[in-house]
Amino acid sequence: MALYSEKVMDHFRNPRNVGVLEDANGIGEVGNLKCGDIMKMYLKIENDVVEDVKFETFGCGSAIASSSMATELIKGQPVEKVRELTNKAVAEALDGLPDYKMHCSVLAEEAIGAALDDYEKKRREQ
Repeated sequence: MALYSEKVMDHFRNPRNVGVLEDANGIGEVGNLKCGDIMKMYLKIENDVVEDVKFETFGCGSAIASSSMATELIKGQPVEKVRELTNKAVAEALDGLPDYKMHCSVLAEEAIGAALDDYEKKRREQ
């Protein structure tokens, strides 16, 4: 059995939604000191829907694939549904990750949560 699924390899080799979103109204950055991965999510939310999303990830192939898949899962979704996204859902959408790489999907969940928190904080300040 291969260590990584075809979906993981595809999202690693051809990541979706990479880059900086200049007009983002929610930005979240998280990192894992143990492995050194850093993930930054940019959200553009309009009418409580994630209209656009981009990411920058410094890390291993699993971290890049998790970031990419997570952006695909939340794009076009209402904020309340995005808030419910779990690392397990990201890993399942990738057809699984090795146990020792599950922290990568956790980073994706946390980065999205941090971006949503940033968005909500900015809304309250307006």
